[in-house]
Amino acid sequence: MAAASERWWMRPQMWVEAFVILNVGFLTFDIYLAHSVNQFRNEAEYIPLIFSATAPILLIVALAARFRWPAVWKDLGYLVGWLAVLVGLTGVILHLQSHFFYERTLRSLTYSAPFAAPLAYTGLGFLLIMNRMVDSETIEWAQWVLLLTLGGFVGNFIFSLADHAGNGFFNPLEWVPVVASAIAVGFLAVPLMMRVSRQYVDLCAALLLLEAGVGLWGFILHASGNLRGPSVHAFDNFIYGAPPMAPLLFPNLMVLGIIALW
Repeated sequence: MAAASERWWMRPQMWVEAFVILNVGFLTFDIYLAHSVNQFRNEAEYIPLIFSATAPILLIVALAARFRWPAVWKDLGYLVGWLAVLVGLTGVILHLQSHFFYERTLRSLTYSAPFAAPLAYTGLGFLLIMNRMVDSETIEWAQWVLLLTLGGFVGNFIFSLADHAGNGFFNPLEWVPVVASAIAVGFLAVPLMMRVSRQYVDLCAALLLLEAGVGLWGFILHASGNLRGPSVHAFDNFIYGAPPMAPLLFPNLMVLGIIALW
């Protein structure tokens, strides 16, 4: 037990745990910016903010107890995981209610609150649950991580398409994340359906690195556009302008995908 705890950094299970903690915590800032658009008009908008601020603390406590009290690690992880799933699915419904459920058209879907965004919580919740139910030393664990990475790119495809359709893809560069997400979905789906060679795994890893580059490029474009925004207050430009954190989903998914391929 002592030897296992000393080499925790070599365990992919712990990498996924750290990935979830960082992502849930990071969503605190993203949620604050996104819901500041209407100044948290609906009190339910505080729920993901509070969850993102408190869940990492519970997960850190669970991680500290991982080797001495495994049951605490499992139970707290299940609690946070299922709450994350609930928060994500509820957020999707509430976002769609802003327009889509009244008109039920593609136009209303485009101009609703970003309905795919809350699914980040759902994906992270399933990742936590899977990390406790499946042995990390098996190929099944890696396939589950890859499947959730694939689901992230599907969500990124929908999010990029719906978000950039809001201005009719005024800048042709806005098609880049849509195409990049579609390519990632196509490549990452193959190892889940058939046995692939080591060369194909290396190709997927290289592709994920390129996807991360696309995300960092998008972050620079979004942030620079907001800095040149119409308001003299930079914070207002970031709230009402292009979502600066959205493109960072690409490098984020790259990390998760590399863990699965490794």
